[in-house]
Amino acid sequence: MPIIEANGLSKTYRVYQKKEGLLGALRGLFSREYKEVKAVEDVRFAIEAGEIVGFLGPNGAGKTTTLKMLAGLIYPTNGTAQVLDHIPWQREDAFRRRFALVMGQKNQLWWDLPAADSFQLHREIYSLPTEQFHRTLGELTELFGVKELTRQSVRELSLGERMKMELIAALLHQPQLLLLDEPTIGLDVVAQVTILKCLRDYNSNRGVTILLTSHYMRDVEALCKRVLVITQGRLVYDGPLTGITDRFGREKLVKLQFDGSECPANLETFGDVTSRQGPTAEIKVDRQRVAAVMAAILDRYTVLDVSIHDPPLEQMIAKVFEQGGVQSPGTPVPGLSPQ
Repeated sequence: MPIIEANGLSKTYRVYQKKEGLLGALRGLFSREYKEVKAVEDVRFAIEAGEIVGFLGPNGAGKTTTLKMLAGLIYPTNGTAQVLDHIPWQREDAFRRRFALVMGQKNQLWWDLPAADSFQLHREIYSLPTEQFHRTLGELTELFGVKELTRQSVRELSLGERMKMELIAALLHQPQLLLLDEPTIGLDVVAQVTILKCLRDYNSNRGVTILLTSHYMRDVEALCKRVLVITQGRLVYDGPLTGITDRFGREKLVKLQFDGSECPANLETFGDVTSRQGPTAEIKVDRQRVAAVMAAILDRYTVLDVSIHDPPLEQMIAKVFEQGGVQSPGTPVPGLSPQ
């Protein structure tokens, strides 16, 4: 059975519309106007045990709201969900012992205390046997490379070190499901790479299921073979990461270095010139025409170097957002798997 199964999950908020000016504020004391905001609408998906799934979408798309419903922090307006064979918002103790939620912009560690003291608090909260706790803590601190830092005040740690401690705290009770909301936000590239490697190794060794939201495509490419894409509260793609490249990467970027100090003047005849600097130019070409375009360029000019690659994943994800945003409710996005 799936670890997570969401069926028609929806969340609607009733938001007060404040009027402008003093007169509007006075009127609001006696007669208030509200509007409904659909944060999540009819979201359906299932995640199997051991999967690492990326959950992508622009700001305000409904990613965090969905994660909070799956964690039981908020109630849905409509729909149902089964997470680890439990209904999340019933908040049973047996359920809360089997998952962990880590939010990159929220702290669960005591700021002025060493992380080791917060770990002890978690041991008490989850009633972990002492021997199991110390064994798990030792494995995690070694995996994340922070064994020498656990007695240091959390406020004195770097942002990357603090996030490692947050992840260790979340994994101490050995959850079967890990919900990660922007775990690498604000981190430098080195810290991001280190944390992603640790998560990948932990998934490989323990088989923990991970649902990850992130704005960094590096995170998604490093960890996830499957992605969910949500925009305006609706799920518009559920499938392999490579499927986004196949369906939305209809163009290739051809980077050329010409002989001489400048690029030829009429490169626009071959495709969309995205950059031009000295003797180097980058041209966006339909992937079906790459061979013909390259033959024409090589026949006409002297080329010292050439490389052909896909557009950045960020650009292709943006196309998914754009196509998802123009669809009316209930209309499938062209080229996407049906929901």
